[in-house]
Amino acid sequence: MPYLLLALAILAETIGTTALQASQQFTKPLPSLLVLVCYGLAIYLLAVCLKFFPVGIAYALWAGLGIVLIALLGFLVFGQRLDLPAVIGIALIIAGIVVINLFSETATH
Repeated sequence: MPYLLLALAILAETIGTTALQASQQFTKPLPSLLVLVCYGLAIYLLAVCLKFFPVGIAYALWAGLGIVLIALLGFLVFGQRLDLPAVIGIALIIAGIVVINLFSETATH
């Protein structure tokens, strides 16, 4: 259950950030409202996750996976390209998430 809550927090943050791009600096009402609702939900769910995960682990997973998903959505939805250093950096984020989940005794399993 803790990982499901964290996944929902990441999903809400990812939707909110995607809506942030679509809001065009808060000039479009519907995407702007979606930003506020999704960010509020994301922070609430992340706070609930802190019952199960240490704050550093929860935030690392939330932020890291959010970065990866937003970069992917930026490419797929908005046509934003990444250069090689950005791709390498994202690969390192993924590697860090894998290391935390496979080897850390701090993370909840």
